Amino acid sequence: MKKAALPLAIALSLVGLTACQSQPTTEQVAVEITDQNLAFNQFSQNFIDALWIESPTWALYSGFHKYDGVLKVPNAETRAASLAFIQTQQSALAKFDPKLMSPATLTDYRLIENLLAEMKWNIETFKSWQWNPASYNVSGGFAQIINEDFAPFSERLHSVLARMENVPAYYAAARENIQNPTIEHTQLAIMQNQGAFSVFSNDLLSQVLASSLTNEEKALFANRFNKVTMAINEHIDWLTALEAKLEKEGARSFRIGEKLYEQKFAYDIQAGMSGKALYEKAVNDKNRVQAEMAKITKNIWGKYFDIPMPKDDKVAIKQLINKLSAKHVKREDFVDEVRAQIPELIDFVNEKDLVTLDPNKPLVVRETPAYMRGYAGASISAPGPYEKSGNTYYNVTPLDGMSSASAESYLREYNHWILQVLNIHEAIPGHYTQLVYSNESPSLIKSLFGNGAMVEGWAVYTERMMLEEGYGNFEPEMWLMYYKWNLRVIANTILDYSIQVKGMTEEQALELMMNEAFQEQAEAEGKWRRATLSQVQLTNYYSGYREIYDFREEYKALKGDDFDLKAFHEEFLSYGSAPVKYIRELMLNK
Repeated sequence: MKKAALPLAIALSLVGLTACQSQPTTEQVAVEITDQNLAFNQFSQNFIDALWIESPTWALYSGFHKYDGVLKVPNAETRAASLAFIQTQQSALAKFDPKLMSPATLTDYRLIENLLAEMKWNIETFKSWQWNPASYNVSGGFAQIINEDFAPFSERLHSVLARMENVPAYYAAARENIQNPTIEHTQLAIMQNQGAFSVFSNDLLSQVLASSLTNEEKALFANRFNKVTMAINEHIDWLTALEAKLEKEGARSFRIGEKLYEQKFAYDIQAGMSGKALYEKAVNDKNRVQAEMAKITKNIWGKYFDIPMPKDDKVAIKQLINKLSAKHVKREDFVDEVRAQIPELIDFVNEKDLVTLDPNKPLVVRETPAYMRGYAGASISAPGPYEKSGNTYYNVTPLDGMSSASAESYLREYNHWILQVLNIHEAIPGHYTQLVYSNESPSLIKSLFGNGAMVEGWAVYTERMMLEEGYGNFEPEMWLMYYKWNLRVIANTILDYSIQVKGMTEEQALELMMNEAFQEQAEAEGKWRRATLSQVQLTNYYSGYREIYDFREEYKALKGDDFDLKAFHEEFLSYGSAPVKYIRELMLNK
């Protein structure tokens, strides 16, 4: 911190001398800088406290449980209150002078500034609260309270009891809000709200009856529970009727267009370039990776085929990948195989001394809860910085709901090699590891307001880093499959921009994914669905990965023989989940 502030202090002293000012004046300026940082640190804490009152469910997910019993009704009055909160905080923020802040404090300032601007933009401009029915689902907050052992069960049940009171009003407001929705988000809302009954189940009622709640509280719980299930069923029926109407009369397009896309990209990614510029960079990278895959294919073609290699490189690559993809686990063993690979990854990271892993921070592989399914096949649910010792869940969706053909296609996509890369990405040393470190950051702002491109970019970066360090024993098949996986990351950016801005059709999207990125049909169809349900999120992976990998190479050249990979990783991760461009500045200005 002191080293980072030194160049600014020197610059100020030089300005003072040039203006014929005395030394005491220079010292006074230095005091003002210190006061500015101290004042902002106090503001940031007050801001977080106020934010949790404004967004109690976000607080819950972050591990702050003071407002667990509060479920806000998403009506016009609540939105007006949110805009008033934003205005108040923006006015307070405007009183600070960024030029007088240390680099670390300035980063926090920029994160809060971006967050408030995006919150306002979401309400007033993007307005997904009108056209995205899937944004209304109470299940997640309740599941977090019920399933996480952060307090005695009876205490958590009191929060559930209080929170249930507003569920009927919540869904009534949702129906009032929803105007001209997309059919894709309507269908997702139906599926995920049906999954709510995995939370509001008979098992929960049995647990309540056996709990230490008073008889009066148990009766009230049962009464509100019944009202909740009725409200969810009523909402599902309403959505189902809405879906039928949209299918008959037509629906709003899920494509948001160039203007909204670029605005959302700027808020979400914070990469210092436009969405269009990143798209063009991805197109160039696609061609480079395909060339690397062609080299590997030529080298090992004879190991798997007795026939001449096709002259068309892409045809040859696809044939070899198809051959190799037959090596995969059985569908019934998919989740168990993921679970079994985690200790192997831990051993490799420790053996190579790549980053320190904390054995006291649990990683639990579990089947994806029903209310979370339908979006991604694998994901991480991590505790917030307020409950660092809580479980991190690696959610893996079992394949029992798939047809035999779809399951086989999915398993070929997540074959013997790529399943290992997936586990690196999601678990060790990817998301799980990064989020554990993020919770330890001395800045709550950097931990809480994570940048998606940094979070996803780190996970993608670790895939290549692990292979560079010898994971997979430099087996060409592993590298070929890694490039296939990396090509998917690149294609995600091309896909997202092309669909949302350029009007890419499903047929064109499948062509890109299956014949340019060599994906299996089930994976490609799932990605098309995901790209219709999200915007910009799919660019996080490639944007963050390129920034992190390029910065590491820059830092390595700068340090020369003094470069230490583990030290780089641990310092990089110490800054929480801040945008990569800010972490780069902090590390270079030390």
